[in-house]
Amino acid sequence: MTCSRPASSDPRTGELRRKAGAVKLLLLDVDGVLTDGGIVIDERGEEVTRFDVQDGHGIKLLQDAGIRVGLLTGRASRAVAVRAERLSIGLVYQNVADKLRGYERVKADTGLADGEIAYVGDDMQDLPVLRRVAFAVTVPNAWDDLKGRVDYVTTRTGGHGAVREVAELLLRLTGKWDPLLKDYDR
Repeated sequence: MTCSRPASSDPRTGELRRKAGAVKLLLLDVDGVLTDGGIVIDERGEEVTRFDVQDGHGIKLLQDAGIRVGLLTGRASRAVAVRAERLSIGLVYQNVADKLRGYERVKADTGLADGEIAYVGDDMQDLPVLRRVAFAVTVPNAWDDLKGRVDYVTTRTGGHGAVREVAELLLRLTGKWDPLLKDYDR
């Protein structure tokens, strides 16, 4: 089932609410999800990675609501390690060629089951994980074949607020959004 932000009257909302309600961990691919998937190499040959500040705030909101966040990426990058540290993301799995094997390691390390994990991925190597988690999400700039196999397709693209959108969606579906909003709406 795919959808963009569901209206409360949308019949899919009940199913999404049920799936989201059990989520204790939002697991994220990095390239194409937390970033726009582009690779910039400067004149020294150093890789430069751009992250979205709103995505970072969405991660913090999830953490404040008691939902853990983790990263599962096929590449290794110092920038990812630094970003994870700055956002207090303790679950960081880099250089994971086999995403399903990496996902099984995440479950073993956290003690969580499939039904307690949401995952955002954007390419074919993410499909095995997306097929197992409770709440499967992709972005509009993802590999086209993923879009029909997930619970939700964001309206925002990877690296440009997609993670924030997922964070707000999970918080709204689980009833945790309004209490968090009170801290800002004074």
